[in-house]
Amino acid sequence: MDYQKIIDKYYSSDDELRHILLTHSRQVADRALSIARRHPEFGADCAFIEEAAMLHDIGIVRCDAPGICCHGTEPYIRHGIIGAGMLREEGFERHARVCERHTGAGITVADIDDRHLPLPRRDYLPETIEEQIICYADKFYSKSHIDCEKTIPQAEKSLAKFGTEGLRRFVEWESRFE
Repeated sequence: MDYQKIIDKYYSSDDELRHILLTHSRQVADRALSIARRHPEFGADCAFIEEAAMLHDIGIVRCDAPGICCHGTEPYIRHGIIGAGMLREEGFERHARVCERHTGAGITVADIDDRHLPLPRRDYLPETIEEQIICYADKFYSKSHIDCEKTIPQAEKSLAKFGTEGLRRFVEWESRFE
């Protein structure tokens, strides 16, 4: 799969949004690949990890988040399911699953109900080892502070704002991936 062709299709302008997407995605891909290579016992598909990490935020182009140069109409919380729809249209179901499951440390129906999130009512939890590794790696990089890498305590603090379940999943991943 040539992930660059998909990025080019939706991000045709060489602008700040494309730069943010590519920089952030490369950071996530590099960290995820490093984890997979340090842990061959996981049997993770490194080629897939690179592709999916480079595409995990493809949906931001349709979201309203001016602070990161996104001037679409959808709420930012929907970028994962938007990206999943875009990748399903391209015929990439496995990659689409990464898009819809990488937000936070996963989102449950209870999260959707409790926080009144504008998402279809279902669980969006990373299931495969590749989904988990990419979701974990993503928590160390922000699109609003593209040149910074979070420490584990900083990533935990960011996740803690959204409840204990996501933080618990992240801490479990720490013990497996670090």
